[in-house]
Amino acid sequence: MKLYLSSYHFGNDTEELEKWIQEHGNQIILIPNARDIYEDSERKANGIQKDVEELRRIGFDVKLLSLKDYFGRQEQLKQDLEPYHAFWVIGGNAFALRKAMQLSGFDAFLKACSAKKDYLYGGYSAGICVLAPNLKGLHLVDEPVNPYNQDEVIQEGVGLLEFLPLPHYQSDHPESALIDQAVSYCKGHQIAYQTLSDGDVIQLEI
Repeated sequence: MKLYLSSYHFGNDTEELEKWIQEHGNQIILIPNARDIYEDSERKANGIQKDVEELRRIGFDVKLLSLKDYFGRQEQLKQDLEPYHAFWVIGGNAFALRKAMQLSGFDAFLKACSAKKDYLYGGYSAGICVLAPNLKGLHLVDEPVNPYNQDEVIQEGVGLLEFLPLPHYQSDHPESALIDQAVSYCKGHQIAYQTLSDGDVIQLEI
């Protein structure tokens, strides 16, 4: 699986996404569930639509998919995702997104596909943080919430990375000062991390 991990929106390396389209086709799923902590509103819808339009500008044919529609329906999710090999996961609250991944089985789906070369996972902010081994340290940036039920907040990451990405580092972003605190926390608790400033993109093959 190819990982395209951006600090904020699409970063400064979208040529690699265009190259992906040329080699693998332009079908992509956009997953907006990191925004589930926010009330439905025109502002929320417009923010998601902005990412849809940017993906289209790059050349993708975009399908919007909410993981909430698949809570407790893991097998149906697998069937519906079968035609798709590319996913874009947007920012918001990492803890809400991680819980949505667990309840829908999207985390298990990603792990099952992770060794396949013809899959792409891209995203930014919370959308990349959830790939870490653990979400410890992110509590200083995102409120640890579970907006779906009364189960405890999940702290375990998906585990596709061996480090915690810390986006918006030393950037003109409202969370940048909180990221500084998260860096200090990771240093103090021996947590492997990697900072990204807005515009930065980490690309990996796993």
